[in-house]
Amino acid sequence: MTLNEAKSLVVGSTIHHATNKNADGTPQRWRVTSVKTWKRDSNRIRVGVKHGLRNYDQITESDLHLVRLV
Repeated sequence: MTLNEAKSLVVGSTIHHATNKNADGTPQRWRVTSVKTWKRDSNRIRVGVKHGLRNYDQITESDLHLVRLV
């Protein structure tokens, strides 16, 4: 995923993880919970994601290569 694609994400969007797989071999689906960008540094981004019932995580600009847009 590119930085511009990450900036265009909205809450509720679904993204797929590139390496983590479910038990049946399909890629894990993560739901976007928040998108934070910085005015002073346009190359920074933090995307909050949720997987499953209680698993939360954050994706930063250095982790964008691990996720794909659906």
